Amino acid sequence: MEVKKDNIGISKATIARLPAYLRYLKEKQAKGEKKASSTAIAEEMHLNAVQVRKDLALVSSVAGKPKLGFEITDLIEDINRFLGYDNTTDAVIVGVGGLGKALLGYGGFRNYGLNIVAAFDTNPSLIGKKISSVTVQSADKIQEFVRRQNVKIGIICVPKEFAQSVADELVEGGVRAIWNFAPEHLQLSEKIAVKNEDMAGSLAILSKRLEQILYNEK
Repeated sequence: MEVKKDNIGISKATIARLPAYLRYLKEKQAKGEKKASSTAIAEEMHLNAVQVRKDLALVSSVAGKPKLGFEITDLIEDINRFLGYDNTTDAVIVGVGGLGKALLGYGGFRNYGLNIVAAFDTNPSLIGKKISSVTVQSADKIQEFVRRQNVKIGIICVPKEFAQSVADELVEGGVRAIWNFAPEHLQLSEKIAVKNEDMAGSLAILSKRLEQILYNEK
């Protein structure tokens, strides 16, 4: 079985849906189910069946039949391979406050191919401590560590005013992708992949949606 290699034209929206498909399929697999149809996936995930078929056809060579559906095991393998989850990628976290600690304690990252190998902070009371089996190191060792360990992903959980300098340190050490939880727009080369988690924006959307729901209930 071979995943389609031509990723040109695959939208960000499709890529964003793939982890959800993967969770759904793994849940079905854990229950002993062998096949899943795009119609069933769409109904349970509240999606459009045509969209589901198109999404899966873009990333998998497994041909789902309208009545028989997809082989769950094969489809899981194809999605894992497409997303790179079958090859664990090392990452580091910078900033071990409340959010950083929470991310370090989340064991589910390994299911998605992410292996957090180190954490960094400037707080002397944290340096040298182990949090969820990961040792916290001094922030002045970021560049040296990521270069030596060939780490390509950095996770930023520091206050806004430190985010850019931390990003620069990570990139200088060889990091090529940054997951940014700081409320700061990073100025980086287009050759660096950046995903900003805008919590304030997400909360604003949620609050507006709640306002609409409550208004419609009047």
